[in-house]
Amino acid sequence: MLMSKKLKPGQPGTKRLVTQYGTRMVCVRYRYDVVQSKHFKPIKLVIEESVWQSPAPPFQGYEIVPIRIEFNEIHWRDRVKSAGGKWNPNLKLWELKYGQVRNLGLTDRIQQQEVSDNGKLMGTALPPKVSNNGKSKTSIRRK
Repeated sequence: MLMSKKLKPGQPGTKRLVTQYGTRMVCVRYRYDVVQSKHFKPIKLVIEESVWQSPAPPFQGYEIVPIRIEFNEIHWRDRVKSAGGKWNPNLKLWELKYGQVRNLGLTDRIQQQEVSDNGKLMGTALPPKVSNNGKSKTSIRRK
């Protein structure tokens, strides 16, 4: 099927349809089927309208977000450093602008921060640290 024209409401060739469908009409297309030797005039209509708000992005591009990079992920650590990331020794996380995190494809590594009742950051919900022998630090006995 060939499409020859796409017309907006009010253009010549749409006036009769505008009187029939009013402001619900979005456009008129003229299509031709060479095999069947037929001419088609489909229209696009709005059948429902409701209020919608786009979801807000989780962060603005300039906001600093904490991300987790494991110790042995040297490649990612170097890329984060070259993008302007800073190591936060208190949180034991890397901090980088959200726009850069998104560009690097590391949004799944963003750590959620807990906020206290007074609005101050309490830290992050981090997984337990694991020592070299595979036991968590809390279960290591000291002699």
